[in-house]
Amino acid sequence: MKIIRCNKKQDKFILVLFMLCAACISLLSGCGEKNKTVQSWPTDDTVIRLYQHETDNVAEMTLEEYLCGVVAGEMDNTWPQEALKAQAILARTFTLEKMEQGALAERNVDASTDIHEFQAYDAAKINDAIRDAVDDTENEVVVYKDRLIKAWFFADGGGVTAATAEEGLAYDKEETPYIQSVEDPGTNHLENPNTNWEAEFAMTEVTKAIAAVTGISREHYNSVKITEQGPSGRTETFQFDNVAVGAQAIRLALGGEKMKSNLIEEIAVRGDILYVKGKGYGHGVGMSQWGARVLAEQGKSAEEIIQYFFRDIKIIETE
Repeated sequence: MKIIRCNKKQDKFILVLFMLCAACISLLSGCGEKNKTVQSWPTDDTVIRLYQHETDNVAEMTLEEYLCGVVAGEMDNTWPQEALKAQAILARTFTLEKMEQGALAERNVDASTDIHEFQAYDAAKINDAIRDAVDDTENEVVVYKDRLIKAWFFADGGGVTAATAEEGLAYDKEETPYIQSVEDPGTNHLENPNTNWEAEFAMTEVTKAIAAVTGISREHYNSVKITEQGPSGRTETFQFDNVAVGAQAIRLALGGEKMKSNLIEEIAVRGDILYVKGKGYGHGVGMSQWGARVLAEQGKSAEEIIQYFFRDIKIIETE
């Protein structure tokens, strides 16, 4: 029997060919993986401590159960499934980032039902669609350069989302380069009640709010004007007579449910009344919930919805 022997060049060629094949097989086996875990965070079966501000009690439940209540509290449970899934991913990211920062650690709790410090929560509105949205996105979170993002969301952007966290939230503690200004496709939805709004406040209420925000007490203010606006047109600073007041601070002091946004079209002191006219509902930073609904109705996936509102992010799974 004749033995065929390869020379050194042939041996080297075969070795290189073998290594290339092995690399190709490795790459192909990785195709189709939607997510890649880069760091360990609590998973959906983790038990957390939830402060229930309505009853001043602390309840223990899984993160999954808590998220169901958040999605039900934040978004209509009849909305498209992909919008609910996008909300679930952001709610999970928001919660884990807050936990990571130890936001409520001094009170020995992980989360809260008080919307002024955490997210909305309504267990009574949990249905099968909500549970499916949380289950279908199990352990999925949003990261930017392997760090959990600040997963902000709001109701309606009034046509455009805020360009920066500072513009919409007066937040400047750290850089948030994943925040961007995009067109809000949900603003003109026929069922959206927030496209345009008007509000009136008694000037006695306004003077108290200004005093709470600035520490300056006066009996009355005769004028108001917008002195600073952000890139998306949101007001950053008002001036009442000669007193500068942060727009987000005064909005919250007067009540964010009534002064719905800082995308202001008109503001004026009319005798004993402050008149305000604006667009949208919420701070405008991150994902618009009405925008998510419209994108879902257009056939976009939860991942595509989130990637529309946030720049250069990845959706991964925790472990």
